[in-house]
Amino acid sequence: MKTSIATVSIAGDLAEKFAAISAAGFDGVEIFENDFLAFDGSPRDVGRMAGDTGLTITLFQPFRDFEGLPEPQRNRAFDRAERKFDVMQELGTDLMLVCSSVSPVSLGGIDRAAMDFHELGERAAKRGLRVGYEALAWGRHVNDHRDAWEIVRRTDHPNVGLVLDSFHTLARRIELGSIRSIPADKIFIVQLADAPLIEMDLLYWSRHLRNMPGEGDLPVRQFMQAVAATGYDGYLSLEIFNDQFRGGSAKAISVDGRRSLVWLMDQVRREEPALEMAIPPMPDRIGVGGVEFIEFAADRQDAGQLGSLLRMLGFVEAGRHVSKEVTLYRQGEINIVINTERQGFAHSSFVVHGTSAYAMGLKVEDAAATVARAEALGAEIFHQRVGPGELSIPAIRGVGGGLIYFLDAKTDLAKVWDIEFTPVTSASSGNGVGLTRIDHVGQTMAQEEMPSWLLFYVSIFRTTKTPMVDIVDPAGLVRSQVIEGLDKRFRLTLNGAESHRTLAGHFIAETFGSGVQHLALATDDILATAAKLQANGFEPLQISMNYYDDVEARFGLNPEVADRLRSANILYDRDDNGEFFQLYAPTFGEGFIIEFVERRGAYAGYGAPNAPFRIAAQKRLMRPKGMPKV
Repeated sequence: MKTSIATVSIAGDLAEKFAAISAAGFDGVEIFENDFLAFDGSPRDVGRMAGDTGLTITLFQPFRDFEGLPEPQRNRAFDRAERKFDVMQELGTDLMLVCSSVSPVSLGGIDRAAMDFHELGERAAKRGLRVGYEALAWGRHVNDHRDAWEIVRRTDHPNVGLVLDSFHTLARRIELGSIRSIPADKIFIVQLADAPLIEMDLLYWSRHLRNMPGEGDLPVRQFMQAVAATGYDGYLSLEIFNDQFRGGSAKAISVDGRRSLVWLMDQVRREEPALEMAIPPMPDRIGVGGVEFIEFAADRQDAGQLGSLLRMLGFVEAGRHVSKEVTLYRQGEINIVINTERQGFAHSSFVVHGTSAYAMGLKVEDAAATVARAEALGAEIFHQRVGPGELSIPAIRGVGGGLIYFLDAKTDLAKVWDIEFTPVTSASSGNGVGLTRIDHVGQTMAQEEMPSWLLFYVSIFRTTKTPMVDIVDPAGLVRSQVIEGLDKRFRLTLNGAESHRTLAGHFIAETFGSGVQHLALATDDILATAAKLQANGFEPLQISMNYYDDVEARFGLNPEVADRLRSANILYDRDDNGEFFQLYAPTFGEGFIIEFVERRGAYAGYGAPNAPFRIAAQKRLMRPKGMPKV
């Protein structure tokens, strides 16, 4: 598999773009004309820079408004083309993209266009160059790859071929079977992009909202299956117009792009095993059986406060590490670890972020296979010296540089609590409150990071993504999207903050980066849990009484039920499949959230309608800006 990306897809000048694209593992780069025109150097300089970073210039683009013009515009179009051919030869590339005309003076007509392309092909051939024709979704006369292919077919010139772009085909919902009949040698390059499924002007949609394959909602895999069926084995190139990407990290976006292509072709190979595709071998996506543990990094003072909170929530101190200052707290299937080591990664994380949930452990089918797949998809593998009595637990770096550990039942990893921890004799005592397991974990990040981490999770793990929803914070919107395992045992919410004034934005600002902010713990009886918590001295987050008057009327709740919810500060939601109950603890530290939930029936949501009311309650307790921590 040969991969490429257009310079328009990422931020920076050409030197920065080339460096990021090369470091991500791409083979080639498309030169977008505006990037070239803004460069203070010759075409030969650009070609040398690309070569020095190990990149082939796969394409020079775009050449606009060429075919079907009357005179004198037609003659000027050929003159423009000759000038572009001069540039291409100095750049060291042999392929130019010509997109279908949007000129108001274009006359249209397939035969007229074919005649123009035949002459252009003749001129290109004299220089050893090629021309690829692409149907823009908003083209004046040609906006369908089938029409573009008919023009190329009638042109009948070896130096004129077709450029297929997934966005232009999928945005118009064009039937994909037509691609399979195109000869592979007439497809000169394939450009790929995804996008959220939104009804809007095609040009605006394309210019601002494209994203990497797998980050949007378009059937890019099916498009690529049709392309692969032709036998095409040329470059797969990303052409992504996205406002956030152009303002983000060129390095990170490039890594995402390469990951998206590897994952895309991995899917195609599994759907079409008979097709020949040279892609890195890797295990299939990995099933996740749930969250085995959450680990906090803390100093001794904060560890004491966190431990006291956990005991109030019904957890017991179940074990202490055989060689490190690490304590295990447990309730039901929930394991929470507090690490107060003064060296190693946990300590480094504490120094940077303060007390934080810097790591989580996932129960997977095969830990070694998980790491192998993650590495093939460009994830950063984590290694740390293994001390006495410790297992070497496979791990990768995740959101905010935190860690994701993997444990399976195939090896001794499943016995980590028995091997690495000495039981505490009081573990059987304590005032449990009926918490059973981790329902979901919430990770908070800047909004522009969300597509990257969405791609990260769905490409490595056997998960699906739910539609994005807007969470209303009194200080602005927070975008939220959920990653779920197929059996729902693994649930992860990704929350993207735009403003530092939101609760999510405050957490990012105060903890110096993205990370785990929210831990939702399941119970089978929320009212009984609330009563036991109260007996332990727990004071819940106080919800406005106005909320309960509304929820009683909105859902037609029995007044007695509504009163019980009101007295316990329990939030309520319901859909066609079941009911959902939420109880919150006051935020810990700089906005860490602990929630208790009960799902009844097949309720599949996360209480999004309640978010504005609990966020308002949480923000009433926030430390005013400028006030010292106590």
